[in-house]
Amino acid sequence: MRANYRMQRLFVPDDLAEGTEIETSPQQSHYLLNVLRMTEGAEILLFNGRDGEWSAAVAGREKKSARLKLLALQRPQPPLPDLIYCFAPLKQGRLDYLVQKAVEMGAGVLQPVVTRHTQVARPGMERLRANIIEAAEQCGILAVPEIREAQKLEHVLADWEPSRRLIFCDEDAATNNPLEALRKIPERRLGLLVGPEGGFSNEERQMLRALPFVTAIPLGPRILRADTAAVAALAVIQATIGDW
Repeated sequence: MRANYRMQRLFVPDDLAEGTEIETSPQQSHYLLNVLRMTEGAEILLFNGRDGEWSAAVAGREKKSARLKLLALQRPQPPLPDLIYCFAPLKQGRLDYLVQKAVEMGAGVLQPVVTRHTQVARPGMERLRANIIEAAEQCGILAVPEIREAQKLEHVLADWEPSRRLIFCDEDAATNNPLEALRKIPERRLGLLVGPEGGFSNEERQMLRALPFVTAIPLGPRILRADTAAVAALAVIQATIGDW
């Protein structure tokens, strides 16, 4: 069932079930009552990443919160997408964009990876989570991706499950066309690794290419910024061997 884009959607941490009443946070209450000017009886869609999507109605307002009553299940909870997106964190603003687009493009797990040329070694986790939730609210997504703590590249590779193919964007690939390499991949459990603005170091590239579960792909003849490369890579993977 497709998302209902005519109604506002809101992520809440509470368990959702018919007849349950929940209170929104002060920030959410301000948005619902003062920005959207919702009155008692007005309906909204709620989701928590676990219990599907529910319609709810404004049942009252407290001093700093709105009270919402759950009405009926609108969409059942789907499984989390089985795509791990590994990325070198960028500076704020462009990192916000990168995370939001990864959620929209079907990533199920977001793994920040620290490489030699990574710009930001310790990204703000709360801001990353906020961007994930915002993207999910706006795009009708119910399975909210997991965000993991940043790890060094060598640690991510050491812990990688060998049965999951890891695709990495290699600016030194011999060709400009990623399709041939992608079509040779037999696995459908996938991960994607996009490097930092300065690219992978020669040592990192050699380390990646030596691993049997890694496939290197190019992204065409143009030099792309890291956030653009992320969207391009996700699109070509989903269209070729993903869920498109």
